[in-house]
Amino acid sequence: MVVRYKGESDPLYFLHNKEYEVISIECGLYRIVDETGDDYLYGSQEFEIV
Repeated sequence: MVVRYKGESDPLYFLHNKEYEVISIECGLYRIVDETGDDYLYGSQEFEIV
């Protein structure tokens, strides 16, 4: 699944309106590779499904 980040840009985590691949969904959280190149779990509230 691909999502788009709708929050404010933070070069260490996510960039506004950039699309990211969701690796998995765990307990309602999205596992996404962020701008650091590592994957972490994030809440879905600041993303929209593309």
